[in-house]
Amino acid sequence: MTLNEDQRAMLAGEQGRARQMGMRLLLDLAAMAGAERLTPIGSAHLSGVSPLTGGLGLRLFLARLAEDPGAGVAVPTTLNAAGCDEAQFPAMRIAVPDFLDHHRQIVAAYVRLGVRAIQSCVPYEWDDVLPALQPGVAAAWAESNAICFANSYCDLRTNRESGLSALACALTGYAPDYGLLDEAARRPNLAVTVTAPLADPTDFSLLGDWIGKQRRPGWRMPYGPIPAITGLPADLTHEQRKALSAAAANYGCPLLYLVDTAEALPTDVQDQLTFGPDELAGRYAELHPAAPISLIVLGCPQASIGELRAIAALLRGRQVGADPAAPGQPPPLWVFTSATSKAIAEKTGLAAAITGSGALLLENTCPEVVPYDQSWVSHILTNSMKAEHYIKSGLNGIPTSVMRLADCIALAAGEQVLNEQAHPPVAPNIHPASPAPKPAQPAPTKPADEPAAVTTALGRGLPSQADYEIIGEAFVTDTPITFLGYVNRQTGVIEEEGHPADGQSLAGKIAIFPRGTGSSVAPYVVLELYYRGVGPIAVVNSEIDQQTAPACSLEGIPYACSFDTDPTRFIRHGDRVALRRVGDTVTLQVIERG
Repeated sequence: MTLNEDQRAMLAGEQGRARQMGMRLLLDLAAMAGAERLTPIGSAHLSGVSPLTGGLGLRLFLARLAEDPGAGVAVPTTLNAAGCDEAQFPAMRIAVPDFLDHHRQIVAAYVRLGVRAIQSCVPYEWDDVLPALQPGVAAAWAESNAICFANSYCDLRTNRESGLSALACALTGYAPDYGLLDEAARRPNLAVTVTAPLADPTDFSLLGDWIGKQRRPGWRMPYGPIPAITGLPADLTHEQRKALSAAAANYGCPLLYLVDTAEALPTDVQDQLTFGPDELAGRYAELHPAAPISLIVLGCPQASIGELRAIAALLRGRQVGADPAAPGQPPPLWVFTSATSKAIAEKTGLAAAITGSGALLLENTCPEVVPYDQSWVSHILTNSMKAEHYIKSGLNGIPTSVMRLADCIALAAGEQVLNEQAHPPVAPNIHPASPAPKPAQPAPTKPADEPAAVTTALGRGLPSQADYEIIGEAFVTDTPITFLGYVNRQTGVIEEEGHPADGQSLAGKIAIFPRGTGSSVAPYVVLELYYRGVGPIAVVNSEIDQQTAPACSLEGIPYACSFDTDPTRFIRHGDRVALRRVGDTVTLQVIERG
């Protein structure tokens, strides 16, 4: 790759250590992806803000950058939702020691780099951010819901960057020119037909999450599922689109297409799925609360003006609470929004209607990144599958149920009792307890589509890494791994019900899996595993992965991908393998079958 004068200066450290680290990481990613150039970007959005999600890995990394920040970011750069509302910190009852101090350290470190601390997961709703979304100009966004929404509806072009790779792009002003920046890669790889009647935004949230859950071992989707969806109402509202894209992003969807008719569905997709009344009713039945609710949270992603208007209308004439409730009393209601939406809500009377009812209206934070005090929060209710996905994960580990907005408000107001509630309305003759689709099953011990004699594959490594030889036990799964919330940072054990590798540990093994998925904060989880000594000794991906490769580049963890034979198809979990790099070639070889 030929670098221009500005890029060479960054790589040489002439513009500070931060930009040097950023350029080195980008060149690693570009080489691994086969990109022939770096392309200028118009904007960046960074994830990894809350101490709950970024953790020790984020804090240590930002401390390193602070030693020599140089000129900071090179393009307009915004910051994701934080772990608390500083102005209302006591009302949030966060009991984690030093949480507020860690929060302030993280935000201050980003500000020193020139990042605009909007602390919002919905930058596409900020009027002064939208001008940076220039048609035809690439961007580098992290935050999974923002990537999917902006790629789908805002004419934005961004790869599904991790928090770490997006920061590297922001510091340098460039991104590797590959993947979703190329029109050829932005084609649907999955066809979804919807036959269930959808109206409430939560209906769309369930659909998006359901699409993501349909992970199949045979799929090869290096940039994640890109569904073409038909059967939806003709004109979706902003809130319906937002709910759909945010939930689909739970499992790595970076882009979706809404297709008018079934005839317009692409024919060259890898699979075709149907989401019907059975699927909708089954998911609502599974997600229906079966135990007392301690807290209701709304606004994940942060509530838009339309959502705040709907919440205010439902709260009119009702009284709710914001503090822990006594047993048998209605649970408190917390509403999360961005600073810009809250400011508009305050001028239009929406904020007064919400807080006047007794609810807590929070800004700068989001339900999924808050460490709840589990001395009183034991079961959460929400209207968002994004919130459900992460609150129940290892981040908090709190059981989380999902209902439509009107039901959430009625429960907060004490007008519904859980054991007397009917399940959501369904189509005629459809039993509400219809089972949801079963999760993907583990791949067979001996894949049928690979010859048993295959024991060696050739791949590529990171240019910044020298020759190495790593011998150890293989951790193998053919299903993507969601690091944030589903890999225990203390032990390296995968904790995701339904995942083929649930209960198995990455610690001290050569980790072989297709790619990372879920939250774009994943690299900071990988860093923390490494710092704590419970991470893999090497990482092997089927394709270049923006989730794991940046962390491996930063800390020199041996990394390889793009093998001539997919390693997940011929290496078995427990095999003893050797990963060797000599020059530009990486060899992965089975030494002994486990």
